[in-house]
Amino acid sequence: MFGPMSLDRPVHPDPYELLPSVPSFTVTSEDVTDGQPLADAQVAAAGDTSPQLSWSGAPEGTRSFTVTCFDPDAPTPSGFWHWVLVDLPADTTSLDTGAGAEGASLPGGAFMCRNDVGTLAFTGAAPPEGDQVHRYYFVVHAVTEEQLGVDAGASPAVVSFNLAFKTAGRAILTGTYQH
Repeated sequence: MFGPMSLDRPVHPDPYELLPSVPSFTVTSEDVTDGQPLADAQVAAAGDTSPQLSWSGAPEGTRSFTVTCFDPDAPTPSGFWHWVLVDLPADTTSLDTGAGAEGASLPGGAFMCRNDVGTLAFTGAAPPEGDQVHRYYFVVHAVTEEQLGVDAGASPAVVSFNLAFKTAGRAILTGTYQH
């Protein structure tokens, strides 16, 4: 017999502190303020709109970028992937608001992999009602290869595994949300 889900859980560690250290660079957003609650546009029920992102200072030797959004506080052992965008050309330094829409025009050969909802798009914050504050890590990964070596059918875990061996640097912006 299964009982009700307990929403009184410890906060998960910063998932990027658990990975091998790489140089950091800067990511900013017109839509997300680091450490602050997400706007309604970045919430599933209100918009599912990916935020504007700009980055600078990527390490020398960067040949492409991967952009992800991950919630380590989801009530699952593996967190929850909201967005996985790979193979952005190295000369890309920003994404407009809404670039994560399904079917969006992306630079070069960039494409999105399925998120944990199963769509090839950004899906907004949707923590369980009454759960703790969730953190949403918007991460720009500087990649040492022009292509990460995955296709749109790759799971976020496979993308992350490939990033473990091809990341030259990481820029992190964290928003929060709670119902």
